[in-house]
Parts: sequence; structure tokens; C-alpha cells
Amino acid sequence: MNEQTWQAVDDWFTERLIGADDALDHALAASGKAGLRSINVAPNQGKFLHLLARIQGAKRILEIGTLGGYSAIWLARALPPGGQLVSLEYSPENAAVARANIAHANLADRVSVITGLALDSLDAMLAEQTAPFDFVFIDADKSNNANYLDRVLKLSRPGTVIVADNVVRRGRIADADDHDADVTGLRDYFDKVSADARLDTTAVQTVGSKGWDGFAITIVGA
Repeated sequence: MNEQTWQAVDDWFTERLIGADDALDHALAASGKAGLRSINVAPNQGKFLHLLARIQGAKRILEIGTLGGYSAIWLARALPPGGQLVSLEYSPENAAVARANIAHANLADRVSVITGLALDSLDAMLAEQTAPFDFVFIDADKSNNANYLDRVLKLSRPGTVIVADNVVRRGRIADADDHDADVTGLRDYFDKVSADARLDTTAVQTVGSKGWDGFAITIVGA
């Protein structure tokens, strides 16, 4: 088994379960044209997030890391009428691409893209006593994942679902000799979720068009 096979399986699933989608295809093409890195979730992963948010019945979603808005489109489509997605993006250039892609998908009325350091944006939401979110997707700089978790928990409620992306790093998460900032940041994240009695968490490895990686999924208890 190799990455060519993983890609073929992802393509097989995508063709049968998702198919062509103007808004999503446009978002990928526009992001590529703008020079954004191709680090968005794969189509079948995007639908996985979409289904998780629907299963959760999420009315308020927080995303940390917008990039070109691909996952934001998937998540926003899971919202009921009146639902709201807040997405945080450090780069103004990325945010501009994302806003245009989200508008092309006719979702601008339910998605707000906030630019700046995500920690600053989260602290501002806490200061404003923003209403809690039902679903959170963390997909930004992994070195700050534990810091994001600290803020996210204050913006959550019992039952909130938190999904963190890219937690396997091609197996580096389990390599004790790997001290890369992103890897150590993820280890800090897992230390926090495992030590907090309010949180119930698991993690799964994935292989596919995006290589070998995985998700962590947490539900917030009382």
C-alpha cells in the first residue's frame, strides 16, 4: 500500500459520495490561483466534518484557521437557518480569498471571517462574552493548539464537540525524539485533554490524498 493507492481510494469515495460541486471546486481553484498552500482538508474529510456538525445539531460553529474557506463552506452548509460560523485567519490575503469563495457559495450571510492572531481574536471574544459554540474545528498552527484549547473551553458549553486536525504528523506524534514545535504543541494539547475530567477524547489516524495524519475528537462534559 502506498500514497498512490490512498489517493485512488479518496478519489473513488469522492466521485461516488460527493461528486462535482461548483462552490467547492471553485474554492479550490481560486485558492490555488491565489498561491495558497494545498493544505485544506480533502473532500471526503470536509464532508466528514459537515456530517459531524449536523449530527451535533450545531447552530454556532467556531473554526480556527480559515485558509481559502474550503472547510468553512463544508461547515457552514451544516448550519440550520439562522446559524453562524466564525472563522479565524491570521493572513489578510488568505481571508480575502476565503471571503470571496464563501460569497461564491452563497454563504456570506452565515460566515464571519476574522483576521489577526487567533489567540487575540479568541481573547476578544472572551472579553465580549461571546455566546458559546456548539462545534469547534481547530486547524491552524499546531504549536498553539494547547493555548487554543484553553480559550475554546471558555467558549464552549456541555456537549460542545471539538475537532483538532493534523494530529498524527506522519507518526511523529509518537516519536519521543521529535521536538518540532508543532509536534510538542500537539503533545501539550493531548496532555491537556487527557488531564481534564470534563473532556472525553479519542484520536484516529487517517490515510488518503493528504497523506498520513489524523483527527482528535473531544466532547465537553459538565
